[in-house]
Amino acid sequence: MLKKKKNQSDYLFLLIKTLSRSEKIKFKIYVNRIKQNQHSKFLNLFEIINKLDFYNENLILDKTNISKKQLPNVKSYLYQQILKSLEIQHTKNNYDIQIREYLNFSKILYNKGLYIQSLKLLNKAKIIAKYYEYNTILLELIEFEKMIESQHITRSIHSKCRELSTSSKELIEKIKYSNTLSNLSLELYGLYLKVGYVRNEKDKIFIETYFRTNTPNFNLNKLSFYEKLFLYQAKIWYHYIQQDFLMCYKIASKWVSLFQKNEKNKKISSISYIKGYHYLLDSLFYLNKYLKFSEILNQFKKEVKEKKILINGNTDILIFMYIYTNQINKHYMEGTFSEGVKKVIPSLFLKFKKIHNRMDYHYIMVLYYKVACLYFGSGDNKNTIRYLLKIMENKKKYLRQDLQCFSRLLYLIACYESGLDENLDKIIQSTYKFFQKNDWFFIPKEIIFFLKKIGNLYPNQTKNQFKKFKKKLIKYYNHPYEKRTFLYLDIISWLSAKIENKSVESIVREKFIKKYQ
Repeated sequence: MLKKKKNQSDYLFLLIKTLSRSEKIKFKIYVNRIKQNQHSKFLNLFEIINKLDFYNENLILDKTNISKKQLPNVKSYLYQQILKSLEIQHTKNNYDIQIREYLNFSKILYNKGLYIQSLKLLNKAKIIAKYYEYNTILLELIEFEKMIESQHITRSIHSKCRELSTSSKELIEKIKYSNTLSNLSLELYGLYLKVGYVRNEKDKIFIETYFRTNTPNFNLNKLSFYEKLFLYQAKIWYHYIQQDFLMCYKIASKWVSLFQKNEKNKKISSISYIKGYHYLLDSLFYLNKYLKFSEILNQFKKEVKEKKILINGNTDILIFMYIYTNQINKHYMEGTFSEGVKKVIPSLFLKFKKIHNRMDYHYIMVLYYKVACLYFGSGDNKNTIRYLLKIMENKKKYLRQDLQCFSRLLYLIACYESGLDENLDKIIQSTYKFFQKNDWFFIPKEIIFFLKKIGNLYPNQTKNQFKKFKKKLIKYYNHPYEKRTFLYLDIISWLSAKIENKSVESIVREKFIKKYQ
């Protein structure tokens, strides 16, 4: 990971660094509308921070007339002014902000006693909320409208109260149903982060029972857009945890298709649309469907290039993550690891340098693992070890156990390949203890025992042992629980490379050419 500069995580600094050139210009126009702001301390502070590569409080105090005692208040005020400017700039593209603005204006008019005008603005807000299915905000609008209608003479028709009451009840049921599905999806995701894929029959029965008992009855044809989306999210995690990637592919296809049939939602819920593409590509990668994978990846990149997907701070990170990890996956499938190192790694870290401050550490660790595997396939064990150590030395809690475990396993193999014999026994012992502590099972432990055994043999004895071990592992290649190791680590190609005295890259490349020639 890039070394973190002191105070680089300062909130104001990070906010200013996320602003686009257009947003900065519009912010200056916003504050300069008031003449006395033109030489204000907060604007001076903005200009100074904007020029810094990292947050430096001493430099700020030297270059401004702000005292150390004043600085927290000036920073806080500048932060609020930037947010207000951004709110104005982004209202047009964020319909929920528009609705909130109408609601705020409506309440101001209500407090002035202008009930009819207040209701007119509420009606405008309701039209937008209904169209874009913002049901939670719509309920708030209806509740406020009910309060106005029930407490004041507005000359509304008699049936209005009954209509509002019915709408409120229907919305509460819809929101309750959507929450049940979204909660199910979130809880399944939480289980995946904690334990990864199902480990045994007990895990499988637990997931199946949990999903069945927590999924409400539904008629798919009657579900709204978001109800279908939450259902697909829950189903994806249900099948993903069980390593049923064919079903994941089918559900992810429906997920992406749902957005493509509802164009307006692509920009409203762009993060969910991007994630649909991610699960679609992930499933195709694990199913080893190269041609379809390449087609979908190109389709995704085309949509990004043509700006059919909204680009903002959040989507920018996800697009970066999913395009680069899948470009790496494409090189895995093709067996072009060295080409991937040359073509992908430089541009990846150039972009990463600009956005790593805003990335979730989990995403960063996944990226490091992908990069480490790319280096391993290219035969560069030094860089493999370098990036795996970044994962293994990560002290953050709740980092996915499976990512930690397989990082240690690949680290052990890379150390063996590097000829680090003097430390190998110590590394093997440490790796075994980690797996034992985390209740991991057959294949990882067998790999550890194998490497311990092979390290004590003469070179002329090893090839036969590699053959025996490969034959032993192949039996588990499609095992419902043990196959997870092969998803993270192409141990069979590595064993084949040792047996045939070839590189891992050439083994994978030969398999690819044979399949797609």
